[in-house]
Amino acid sequence: MTAEEKDQKRILILCVDRDGDLGTKVEIKTPVIGRDGNLNAAVALALRDPEEPDANAMFEAVRVYDRLHNESEPSEVFEIATICGSELGGVGADRKIVAELGELLVSFPANEVILVTDGYSDEAVLPLIESRVPVSSVRRIVVKHSKSIEETVALFTRYMKLVMENPRYSRVVLGVPGLLFLILGFLSIFNLLYYYWIAFIFVVSTFMLVKGFGVDKTVQKSYRWIKEYSPPPLPVQISTFSMIAGILCVIVGAYLGTTKIPIPPDISGWLSNLPQIAGYFIDGSIDLLIVGVCVVLVGKAIRSYFERDIRLLRNAVLIVLIGWSRWILKGTSEVLIVRGSYEKLVFSIIIGILIGIASVLVIIVIHRSTRGFFKETKEQIEEFGEN
Repeated sequence: MTAEEKDQKRILILCVDRDGDLGTKVEIKTPVIGRDGNLNAAVALALRDPEEPDANAMFEAVRVYDRLHNESEPSEVFEIATICGSELGGVGADRKIVAELGELLVSFPANEVILVTDGYSDEAVLPLIESRVPVSSVRRIVVKHSKSIEETVALFTRYMKLVMENPRYSRVVLGVPGLLFLILGFLSIFNLLYYYWIAFIFVVSTFMLVKGFGVDKTVQKSYRWIKEYSPPPLPVQISTFSMIAGILCVIVGAYLGTTKIPIPPDISGWLSNLPQIAGYFIDGSIDLLIVGVCVVLVGKAIRSYFERDIRLLRNAVLIVLIGWSRWILKGTSEVLIVRGSYEKLVFSIIIGILIGIASVLVIIVIHRSTRGFFKETKEQIEEFGEN
């Protein structure tokens, strides 16, 4: 850098678009450097959105640049540029502004900055600029609006029409006050105005709770689901119903089992009488427990029959074995309660094993004779063979 360049006073007229409208609306890459580039960018932004305040700020930056350039002294050098943030705002926008400012200062190392903004982002932008280069002046551009009565009435009419016709706003602005006035008129007829504040608090609190917890949206989704719900095929309905019925039987059976248990007076009584307690529980719950499990398996078997699923044979064997397990559990409960002989329990287990073997043999014969009925997959055949 020569001595003459060192003595020059480099002044940057900087326009900051913090919400990144140049990039999102007209797809112009920033930083925009130079009078012509900024003027063309401002024209493009104004054509795309005439109400955009950033376009007015850029026009003002060009005007300030022209005026200072015409009045400049030989030792002064002026440049105009526009940098952008991000439409997301926050930290991301600030970091993008800082990055573009650093890139700009490399190409034009300014001694001072004249900042031009739309007046709404000064507090966020000023510290970022001042931390890197002195700011000698701030020019705020606020778009002037007409104060005529006609425009005020037109604007008020526009918003009133929006409130009246849009259900999203009319429910709050008109619906709730209308309900409160209706309650006021109704209570005044019967001279019960002293109840109005109770009704007022009740209506307002109910509305706040419904909106706060999203009850209205939940009700709408439930209604839409009921309206659009289509029932599944009949085999699926049977399987689902049998599963619900079986689970209810198991729950009731477990409850009946707990009612049969004699309550010991203390923890030591529970520990010493634990076998008898288990025996009473099994004796009281066994019937409904077996019925519930069998009902679930029967529902699955019916569904497998309609779907021609080979797992129908497996469910049939399970139904027979679980049905016979009732006698095994009965013998177990008698042994635990009275601590008697094991002959009945051993006999039930042996008969159960024989029934299981016989059931498997019968199922194998049925499977071979009705092989064409089932829609077998490789995985189902392997699973059937393992079972």
